Amino acid sequence: MMPSHQYIRRDSGEVMTEHLLADRWIGFLYSDMRERFPHLFKALTSNRACDLLGRINYEGLQATNPRKTFELINAWGLDVSEFLDEPETVDTPYKLFTRKIRYWQCRPMTAEQGAVVSPADARLLVGSFARENLLFLKNKFFSYQELLGRGKRRWLSAFAEGDCAIFRLTPDKYHYVHTPVAGRVVDIYEIEGAYHSCNPGAVVSLAQPFSKNKRVVTIIDTDCPEGTGVGLVAHIEIVALMVGDIEQRYSQSRYERPEEVIPGLKLAKGRPKSLFKPGSSTVVLIFQPQRISFAQDIVDNQCSLEATSRYSLGFGAPLVETDLKVRETIAHAKRH
Repeated sequence: MMPSHQYIRRDSGEVMTEHLLADRWIGFLYSDMRERFPHLFKALTSNRACDLLGRINYEGLQATNPRKTFELINAWGLDVSEFLDEPETVDTPYKLFTRKIRYWQCRPMTAEQGAVVSPADARLLVGSFARENLLFLKNKFFSYQELLGRGKRRWLSAFAEGDCAIFRLTPDKYHYVHTPVAGRVVDIYEIEGAYHSCNPGAVVSLAQPFSKNKRVVTIIDTDCPEGTGVGLVAHIEIVALMVGDIEQRYSQSRYERPEEVIPGLKLAKGRPKSLFKPGSSTVVLIFQPQRISFAQDIVDNQCSLEATSRYSLGFGAPLVETDLKVRETIAHAKRH
């Protein structure tokens, strides 16, 4: 049986135990089935199976019962006053999953130009690709070359020895992804892949899963007028089990007039950029070396011995996630 998985709430410092959705089934899928029936395992983590599971869970007969949706809202402890739409109209799991919130009111953001903010309501781990760094995470959760795409030599060179942040979105979270920095899009591309679960048990049992899943990579240049000033940033949106799609829909003001994210587009910080549809998912940010410093409380939480985590750095040292909100500050620009 898998050990419990805990995280630390940033707002209160409390250690919380996560009740992982379908944990026993995920454990079976990523142990016995993966080893004994590799072809079946591959089929179950394919695009077609992911789409089918998503439709059953979010659009099936059970999903059309409003009472079930309101039970989910209560079970997840969601604050319906944050919803942009009237709560009674959010009456299916699909609508709940793709809900909009009054982020300009309930997710305040610093005005500091050099601040990097969280792209999502998520649980966060931070790390570095530099071996001399205490947060060295290279090849722990993904293959750096595969994550960015082995054919993308320009970006592989730009981010070598850089820093990274991994944001894990659970099914109850608000699933719009916001811009963590201000800057100009210089590249955006999609990499095909599987639909592996981002459940911590699945992540630790499958080598480098994030670089095996389908993902969208956006390269943002922040060294521009009104930019955040942290160099190039790779913003990577990664699908997971029962996540059918990543829809690009950047809005400069609230959710109004969404537009396609293309090279040349100027992005303001903290605005909606994309939407995961539906399930749990992951966002990874990669920064160039010596351009940012992570917030100290996040680094301290990660090394806490008060929480039990399925993630570790080895030799029993835990990697503890920090639960935080979209648009909270996670890092600051270094003088360059």
